[in-house]
Amino acid sequence: MKGTMRPWGVVASIVGVAALVATFNFVDHEPGHAPEVGLWLALPFVTLLAAIAVVPFINRHWWERNYPRVALGLGAAVVCYYVFVLGHGPRVLHTGYEYVSFISLIGSLFVVSGGIHMRIRGLSAPHENVLLLAFGSVIANLLGTTGASMLLIRPYLWANRHRIQSYHVVFFIFLVSNVGGALTPIGDPPLFLGYLKGIPFFWVITRAWQPWLLAMGLLLLAFYAIDSRNFRRASVQERLEEAKPDQREFSGLHNSVFLLVILVAVFVPEHPRMLREIIMWSAAAGSYITTRSEIHGKNDFNFLPIKEVAILFAGIFATMVPALDWLELHAKSLGIVTYGQYFWATGTLSSVLDNAPTYLNFLTAAFGLHGAQVDNPAHVYAMIGTAPLDSAASLAVGALPLTAESWRYVLAISMGAVFFGANTYIGNGPNFMVKSISEQAGVACPTFVGYIWKYSLPILIPVFVIVWLLFFRS
Repeated sequence: MKGTMRPWGVVASIVGVAALVATFNFVDHEPGHAPEVGLWLALPFVTLLAAIAVVPFINRHWWERNYPRVALGLGAAVVCYYVFVLGHGPRVLHTGYEYVSFISLIGSLFVVSGGIHMRIRGLSAPHENVLLLAFGSVIANLLGTTGASMLLIRPYLWANRHRIQSYHVVFFIFLVSNVGGALTPIGDPPLFLGYLKGIPFFWVITRAWQPWLLAMGLLLLAFYAIDSRNFRRASVQERLEEAKPDQREFSGLHNSVFLLVILVAVFVPEHPRMLREIIMWSAAAGSYITTRSEIHGKNDFNFLPIKEVAILFAGIFATMVPALDWLELHAKSLGIVTYGQYFWATGTLSSVLDNAPTYLNFLTAAFGLHGAQVDNPAHVYAMIGTAPLDSAASLAVGALPLTAESWRYVLAISMGAVFFGANTYIGNGPNFMVKSISEQAGVACPTFVGYIWKYSLPILIPVFVIVWLLFFRS
């Protein structure tokens, strides 16, 4: 681990960072209006998703050796088409900046959490696992789903190491990496975008706590039922292990300071460009340098999980651009008019597309449905129906076709974007990272298709149907 990077690698990294900083600071990379594209341009994205889902079934060894070529090759094809055929270089550069921001947050949290070693009881009983998952889901609203996932996945795997099954990882993704973070703008990127558009910080929790609590309760209940059956089948040796005194160990806690720095950096303004990311990288470097090798060894820390995530999501970010551009241009004409439809539409696309731009596109469409503009603060206040308006603002929004239930559109889009990210490994950034870390620890995680077929369809979708029936049916 430490000391393995060669001097030329360090030099190349410094040059690369300097080039990125120069590019994003001195080149106007605002995306402007989305270009008119056909849905056929989403074919590379569909091909990449199909490859991730199917090829490991056919030849896992080939996929492990060649997934960088597949992901980066398909991404490069889309990039070249946008730059050389459509002439939309700024759109590509903007997506590149979004990818750098994404991987900076994911990567820095991965490095810092890898320097925090927490070892708790050797075998968690079902009720203890439920408490740990509930705790992780709550703190996801303070640390973000990524921060909470990276901090707790290793202790969670350790606690269940004597009877670890794939469902342990899946429910961790369901709860800590996704649904748990639906109460604050810190919890998940779509909600943070809403906050930047003027939705008050605490508005989400005042409106979302009921669907959040229902979804959390149903998922925890399902987990408890499955885990109890697994626990009853545990071997005698495992039960003897449970009877041993608690094995608790905490080290590398100085990294909590670096963790706090990264979380604060999320709120740093985008200008000057890359300042936020440089702060994150600096925190990650400081953590890695100051963490003792034995702590990394206890965590089995290496860079393979972040390498896999970085490569696959580079391809995903590039290839999904045409799909997002098409959605931006046609969201208003899709015939989606009820908040129930917005819940399902936003959620379905957030399962495979980046949920942040998907949220923003449908939020814009919902505002347009009411003759409102998402960039107009008075319209935002009127839409969510909570903030008092002065007389001038009241006149400005008085003609809008708003009702007492208009806020449900915003809530439906918010919950759809956050909840449905749990449907696939690529629905939210932490999902694939949790899978990679778990596989590095020797857990047999379900395949892309197996995850959807065995868990998302029979467990998540019924929960979402209940949430829809009680809160968003219209």
